[in-house]
Amino acid sequence: DPYARLLLDALKQSGCTVFSDRHFSCENCDGCVSGGFDSARSQIVLCQNNIRQQSHMNRVVTHELIHAFDHCRAHVDWFKNVKHLACSEIRAANLSGDCTLMNEIARFKFGLKGHHQICVRDRAIRSILAVRKVSKETAEKAVDEVFDACFNDLEPFGRIPHSQADAKRAYRDFQNRDRYNANL
Repeated sequence: DPYARLLLDALKQSGCTVFSDRHFSCENCDGCVSGGFDSARSQIVLCQNNIRQQSHMNRVVTHELIHAFDHCRAHVDWFKNVKHLACSEIRAANLSGDCTLMNEIARFKFGLKGHHQICVRDRAIRSILAVRKVSKETAEKAVDEVFDACFNDLEPFGRIPHSQADAKRAYRDFQNRDRYNANL
């Protein structure tokens, strides 16, 4: 998966190498949660009882790898600062493929103008509410306060990958980034 490959390379380049046997855990989970990032263990949890398709698993892995990347590079305060959590959730919804047109059509949610941003905002709020005991108003306020900056933070992709082809281009660009910068 080009999304995961890019994120794994970016983590390694940031000094946070990921080992599949150490940093991934498949578990049974409560409710309809598909995965999570355990910051205390730097571990991605995949909810084997709630993931039914490979494409869904790829999106969950990508979403959680974005959290791992943010944890590595930005020293996110996951538990005390809801704005930090909101920012990472915005980035994960924006960059993981959660809000692609096809996924939104499958959810019977689609629109034209600004729909991607609406989806990212809604999914970030839902994610915050799933992992923190905060009011919906608190989650909405945190997302709204950091939305623009976090939505426009496209690292390490450099673009919003709306498809596998976009993710492959982003991965190729990421691999060539050092070579390009060396010529400046």
